[in-house]
Amino acid sequence: MRKSVALIVAAGLLATLAGCSSSSDAASGCTTETSSGAASNQISATTNPQDPAGTFGKAPTLTVGTPLDTPTTQSTTLIKGSGPTLPTGGVVSLDFVLVDSTTGATVSKTPFDGSSYLISPVSSVGLPGLEKALACATEGSRLAIAIAPADGLGASTTSGVAATDTLAMIVDVRSAIPARADGAVQPAQAGFPSVALGPDGRPGITIPSGTAPTEAKTAVLKKGDGATVAAGDGVWVQYTAVSYTNKTVTASTWADGAPVQVTASTTASTTGVTVPDLIGQTVGSQYISIVPPTSGSTDATVYVVDVLGITPVVQQTQ
Repeated sequence: MRKSVALIVAAGLLATLAGCSSSSDAASGCTTETSSGAASNQISATTNPQDPAGTFGKAPTLTVGTPLDTPTTQSTTLIKGSGPTLPTGGVVSLDFVLVDSTTGATVSKTPFDGSSYLISPVSSVGLPGLEKALACATEGSRLAIAIAPADGLGASTTSGVAATDTLAMIVDVRSAIPARADGAVQPAQAGFPSVALGPDGRPGITIPSGTAPTEAKTAVLKKGDGATVAAGDGVWVQYTAVSYTNKTVTASTWADGAPVQVTASTTASTTGVTVPDLIGQTVGSQYISIVPPTSGSTDATVYVVDVLGITPVVQQTQ
């Protein structure tokens, strides 16, 4: 079972995900799912009408002109970031303030302290309206979001939100982590299974005939120019593991639908997932590892791993 991950699991941010498409952003190739409107334009990050955006990364004073009423989720960009566009299937870290526009009560928020913030695959942020608004957002952006009741929390006794309440939200997009490695392709090395990538970056691994290798070895398929992974780092990865003898996939984040974070270690990570040879790899790289049979096993395993990004190690919750 794929787990949801968040450094801050906010009260109420556990709604079932939903989504739809409305238009295309030709520059990034992504599909937007919200647009600005009368409701989102009434939300500001400060009480100063001359500066409705406030300052990115600083705790906003969320203000709403009137109780909002919108049948569709709307999003207005208060500050346009110059960083990469959030990728479909990638990972986002963000700060936010979420308010019930009917009561004016704060439902949930992050501290905007630079160290505690929401970290999650975009597809698992836990609030349908937020997921929609993040489509095509850029790193460094501040968004004002009016979340329609259908995309909200529903009736929540924990937060006090009614099923008919529209939610108001200010979101700072801190970082965008891609869904696939984007490093420079490296020359193929002899003695490894062949790897072919699908349009979305999903690897197909062809295991050669013959007996399983008895020695561990690793080769870099793409060389990224990002930070070098050190022991203890929280590393976001996509990976596929294949049985050398049976030639079957034994585990795959691509099949599960989103990247996962593992702790770089020579032993099993805190997620229960072991990804070999992470330490020393660079962000943006893709590599292939052959892990020989361990005690009690007669089969080797082949891993193809995309190293996507490093963030603080997050809590794991079912």
